[in-house]
Amino acid sequence: MKAWKDNLGRVHNYLRISLTEKCNLRCSYCMPEHGIPLSPRSEMATAEEILEFAKIFVARGVNKIRLTGGEPLVRKDFLGILTGLSALPVELAITTNAILVDRYIEDFKQLGLQKINVSLDSLDHQKFKHITRRDLFEQTFKNILLLEKEGFEVKLNAVLIKGFNDNEIGDFIQLSEKLNITIRFIEFMPFDGNNWDHSKVVSEKEILKIVQENYGEKQILRIADAPNDTSRNYKISGFKGSFALISSVSNPFCGSCNRLRLTANGKLKNCLFSSGETDLLKPLREGKNLNSIIEENLKFKHKSRGGMDSLEKLSDEKLHSKNRSMIAIGG
Repeated sequence: MKAWKDNLGRVHNYLRISLTEKCNLRCSYCMPEHGIPLSPRSEMATAEEILEFAKIFVARGVNKIRLTGGEPLVRKDFLGILTGLSALPVELAITTNAILVDRYIEDFKQLGLQKINVSLDSLDHQKFKHITRRDLFEQTFKNILLLEKEGFEVKLNAVLIKGFNDNEIGDFIQLSEKLNITIRFIEFMPFDGNNWDHSKVVSEKEILKIVQENYGEKQILRIADAPNDTSRNYKISGFKGSFALISSVSNPFCGSCNRLRLTANGKLKNCLFSSGETDLLKPLREGKNLNSIIEENLKFKHKSRGGMDSLEKLSDEKLHSKNRSMIAIGG
């Protein structure tokens, strides 16, 4: 069967599956302070249904699956899901806050999960506690070092917020001198309940200027981006690791998008920014063929950012508040 394409001819071979809406942190850019109403358990995809979804997508050309949340490792049947997915011909990856990864090091190795993205927005203990509303920095950082030591491909995702952690850009990049990791700076994006304001965005251009001031322009090397990459990649000459910029706000990369997202309650999203969703769980339970339903969803994929193709639209709270909070999407 042919791979799924949208009306712009973009091939979609990458599926992000959210395993849960729950998390052991409460990051302010991801979750409203008062939390979110959780989906009833009966409306959440079971482990068996997640594997069935994965098989359907793999049959149509998906060759990479990333597990997300919430925090995927808080799901009690996580290991069973990972084991089932490892039998499929796909590259497996995970996005996690790293708090629980020490429990799964050997499982990851045995099941072929090598690519691990870790969310970490500050290297300052008190700032970490402020933004996550939890005092777990030491555990998080210890596990990041453990992942790097054990040879995993580690990327640290840092959402930059002006006036809060943008003064840590140099400190983050310095980690890549001795550690074989990639530091990825992500522009602050609008989602329901996260008090987004464009004035809080640290743009790609601003980040590069700060790096140049810290290291000198000649020391910054542009390195090759992977196909369909969401980041623009660099490294400091002589450093073991690298850094990257994800500019969803100031310089989006939608032209090569190959991603589909499946929420923990079985809704298909064709764009992180899109408020539109298609229920796949109900028709799966009814034994219906999902291929035509997914094809129909892709017909309505916008060229850029769920139709918010200008800063004016992106700044319109009526538009971005129709989307879910990040924790309920899975990033």
